[in-house]
Amino acid sequence: MDEPQVRENRITGFNLEPADVVSETRVYKRRWGILALFCLHSMSNSFQWIEFSILNDVFTRFYSVSSSDIDWLAMTYMITYLLLIVPVTWILSHRGLRFMALVANVLNFLGAWIKALGVRPDLFWVAVLGQTLCGIAQVFILSMPSLIAAVWFGPTEVSTACAIGVFGNQIGTAIGFLVPPLLVPNESNDGHLAWDIRLLLYGIAAFNSIILILIILFYEDKPPHPPSVAQSTVMTNTTRESYKECISSLIHNKDFLLLTFCYGVSAGVYYSLATLLNQAVLSYYPGDEVETGWIGLTIVVTGVVSALIAGFWLDKTHTYKITIFVVNILTFVTMVVYTFTMDLGHIWVIFITAGLLGFFLTSCLPIGFEFAAELTYPNSEGISTGFLNGCVQVFGITLTLSQGQLMTKFGPLAGNLLLCAVLLIGTIASAFIKEDLKRQKANIVVHDGYTTFDDANEEHVS
Repeated sequence: MDEPQVRENRITGFNLEPADVVSETRVYKRRWGILALFCLHSMSNSFQWIEFSILNDVFTRFYSVSSSDIDWLAMTYMITYLLLIVPVTWILSHRGLRFMALVANVLNFLGAWIKALGVRPDLFWVAVLGQTLCGIAQVFILSMPSLIAAVWFGPTEVSTACAIGVFGNQIGTAIGFLVPPLLVPNESNDGHLAWDIRLLLYGIAAFNSIILILIILFYEDKPPHPPSVAQSTVMTNTTRESYKECISSLIHNKDFLLLTFCYGVSAGVYYSLATLLNQAVLSYYPGDEVETGWIGLTIVVTGVVSALIAGFWLDKTHTYKITIFVVNILTFVTMVVYTFTMDLGHIWVIFITAGLLGFFLTSCLPIGFEFAAELTYPNSEGISTGFLNGCVQVFGITLTLSQGQLMTKFGPLAGNLLLCAVLLIGTIASAFIKEDLKRQKANIVVHDGYTTFDDANEEHVS
């Protein structure tokens, strides 16, 4: 019998045996359950990111600290990410999704309960400790959406799955904008205020307890069969780069670095806006804490819609470069409109402009994740996502501190003009990214000399 002939896939550059050219690919219905569990624990974590900042004036009075101290509770998430992203991406590449989910949820669980059990005006340091643990959990969580999509979902739904993963994080932020102002009104009675804060923090701690149990019982690392030829190639490629080589290849990928910069700008602006929203709006509309929460909710809800639209759009068209370029232009224009309409004296105007801003800013998230996966294939999606989010934290911290200082000295207009300038630079940079869709090319497989696109459309019940 003749030995199996080894053929080279001219699109991926890998040498594949005939059995590997059209490997068995399946998608499983339980992939949606895995994605839903991820959305839940991502949601609980992002809620805790914003729960203090949206009530900046309330917690400033309760803990007798400065407003910048409360802002640092949100920025703790950014700092822990920068400090831990390298070891966490190494863990992800060696231990898999289930281990990442378990560690993230244990940290989230501990952080939530520490904050709930330490509600006293003299225990601000306990809030910092609990928030730090939640920030460490976030490092694990933010690395997972694009990897979950690649490991569990077929090539015609991978961008949509990634967008839904982002959706969970955004929903948590939306609830974080809405619920705290409703549960914790700005009470003059310190005893009532402490009770309201405990109600808020015990509620999220209990929610985290339920999620942890679900993760332990039901979360899986990967399906029995890969969902796409691209993922099968990654899993069976015995010569895949080491972690160090993977990092080196990303650093030398000019288009990926440009994308990382553009993504960092957009998401960093989003972080800064969300963190300082309370202070910016109340500068023009004092006493409107609840309305400010609703504005934050509007930003996130419109963003959720845009993220899902972006995911569907990319799955259908695969037009990554033109999509991110157009979105960046619209984001910049909307930011300019938002900046110059805040002081009109009608808070409903801010609802409209902030909603549009959230729509365009948030759509950059799934676009960035999926474009990065395309540019860096066959490197791990978790590692490229880690690079993107690392840049976000740098911009998030820098812009939050800079915008906060400008707002304190010159007012909200100066802070917003800074964000406009940064977005303009990011928009220009996005025009120079070259579109090399390596993962899409890998999904074009050879069947007896004919090329077809693998859509992994065979769905299994289990």
